[in-house]
Amino acid sequence: MVKRLEDMTLEELWDLFPITITPHNPDWKLWADEEIDNLSELMSDYSPKISHIGSTAIPDIQAKPIIDILIEVSNNNSDWMTIKELLIKHGYICVSESGNRMSFNKGYTINGYADRVFHVHIHLPGDNDEILFRDYLITNANAAKEYESLKLSLLPKYINTRDGYTEAKSQFIQQILHLTRNSCRFDV
Repeated sequence: MVKRLEDMTLEELWDLFPITITPHNPDWKLWADEEIDNLSELMSDYSPKISHIGSTAIPDIQAKPIIDILIEVSNNNSDWMTIKELLIKHGYICVSESGNRMSFNKGYTINGYADRVFHVHIHLPGDNDEILFRDYLITNANAAKEYESLKLSLLPKYINTRDGYTEAKSQFIQQILHLTRNSCRFDV
């Protein structure tokens, strides 16, 4: 009997969906734009601010071929439940939720990754460090290449442990966010 993704253990999921890093693909921007257009239309009643984030938004670096999208929308509990139901109805899988964040995946199948894979992150307005990080790496090619090198060095150890991979990158990300915040301050 074939298992459903929802019935698989975390270890089974990580084995089915190992971390892969590929050369930058110019189609990632097109795919992100198409998905953002779809999400904008789908969520038009909620006035979302939608952004392409993550390594696929940074030109010229290798990345996991997964398009990350950040949606900032106000947290009215009834709206958030409706948004959750709406995204599930349109093929997204809710993978986590807390009081002020939800995350959804699309493009995961019982046979592995689909051709296009998306991670959609729902946050409150202004909860968008991912945009600061992305923008810093876009304007600082050396930092972008350093991030790429870090990810490639982590791959052998964490190929089937996504949480460990994410955690191992966190210090670098926090350093960049610290630099970004400090460079945005102006003395009056």
